[in-house]
Amino acid sequence: MLFETARKIGTDSASRALFSLIGSEGTAGHRYAATLRQIAAPTRDVTDMLHIICMLHGTYPGIIDHAIDHTDHPDADAWLEQAALGFAEERRILAMLVAASGPLPSTPGQAETEAAIIAQHHALAMLSQSDRVGCAFGTAAALVLDWHAARMILNLAASRMGLEIESAPLPTPVDTAAAIDVFAETPAIERALLFGAQQFVAQQRGLWSLLEARAVARNHS
Repeated sequence: MLFETARKIGTDSASRALFSLIGSEGTAGHRYAATLRQIAAPTRDVTDMLHIICMLHGTYPGIIDHAIDHTDHPDADAWLEQAALGFAEERRILAMLVAASGPLPSTPGQAETEAAIIAQHHALAMLSQSDRVGCAFGTAAALVLDWHAARMILNLAASRMGLEIESAPLPTPVDTAAAIDVFAETPAIERALLFGAQQFVAQQRGLWSLLEARAVARNHS
């Protein structure tokens, strides 16, 4: 759905730039995320992924909740309210999957992992609470767009455990594109919006790379 929407929006729009960023540099483009989409992915790696993602994105308040308090635009506010409600449900589902998956697999370097997640959480909180107009909204929009790829992995994890979970109740890519392009009223706002999105993507790629490193450490310990 994300890529279909990207083909339909203007080539010079802020949303097109953000969609391109998410598609190439986000979860969908990371090799370890692709590994976890395979049926043969080790159960311990899937369990580890659920726990670590929950550590970063399963807490409240999160990126979208912070962005609500640092964004003032009618269209963006309406989008953020819908996104906040949707992601609250995603947090509930994520917690349910973590509980069903069992304990966190023993992995060398757990203390370093926890420190890395704390640092990422702090970085994302700073971005989503930025007073630079557009930055917080861009961070939140990037999370919602990237979550479509992350949700595919969560769906597969649920299927492996015999669980059925509802579709993600987040704003659609079409609605997100519209909100981005209305919000990006000036070049300065567009730059701030894309900055927030770029920084989110950098942190999200770091998350998948961390998960990959943990899998390698477990397999060679």
